[in-house]
Amino acid sequence: RQWTPPRTADGQPDLQGFWTNSTYAPLERPKNVTKEFYTKEEAADMEKRATAEETEQTTPGTVADVHYDFTQFGLDRNQSPHASNLRTSLIVDPPNGMLPPLSAEGQKRAAERAEHARRVGRWDSAQSNELDDRCIIFEGAGPPMLPQTYNSDYQILQAPGYVMILIELLHEVRVIPMDGRPHAPQTVRSWLGDSRGHWEGNTLVIETTNFNDKGAFQGASRDLRLTERLTRTAEETMKYEF
Repeated sequence: RQWTPPRTADGQPDLQGFWTNSTYAPLERPKNVTKEFYTKEEAADMEKRATAEETEQTTPGTVADVHYDFTQFGLDRNQSPHASNLRTSLIVDPPNGMLPPLSAEGQKRAAERAEHARRVGRWDSAQSNELDDRCIIFEGAGPPMLPQTYNSDYQILQAPGYVMILIELLHEVRVIPMDGRPHAPQTVRSWLGDSRGHWEGNTLVIETTNFNDKGAFQGASRDLRLTERLTRTAEETMKYEF
């Protein structure tokens, strides 16, 4: 049945609220899986095994105990009522549920990163350590907005001419102009890129450019151009595509 979204005071589709994309479904389909959906029993077994690994209690005083327990300080996937998902991958196109192969340029960048990691130890300097360990950015927390192991939550606010998305993980804020202004000059680069939005019917379309070359999604170059589409399809359901 067709659902009509509520409207903001200035007449735009109302996407505001607190949302989570927490799920156990992986971005890519596991190599030994050939179907699009698990059975309920298979999904429950997969989630049970993943939950056991995430919530396993450590022995006080051990090295493992020093590392934080997600369930003790954040919102873990097993605490989300929406984490159950029968999909074997979040990717629906291509139909095999896998990311397309890297281009020759992408393979070259990946090889250079691997060589740098081999030559310069991860723990030998702050610059060689991974960005999420340094709490600078989590690839996939946004943009694009993909499920994380914990704190996979977002708040959306709307005001005339703007949409704001607060990313719970590391508390990044995306302020997205909706007034048709051009993107920032190519010399202006940032971790989250430069976003501009517009409406296509009830769908919010966000175009993001001007990423830097340090934390690009899936090893993309700084010329990555990202298109996201958010459509509220029910009171507590948002369709998200990128």
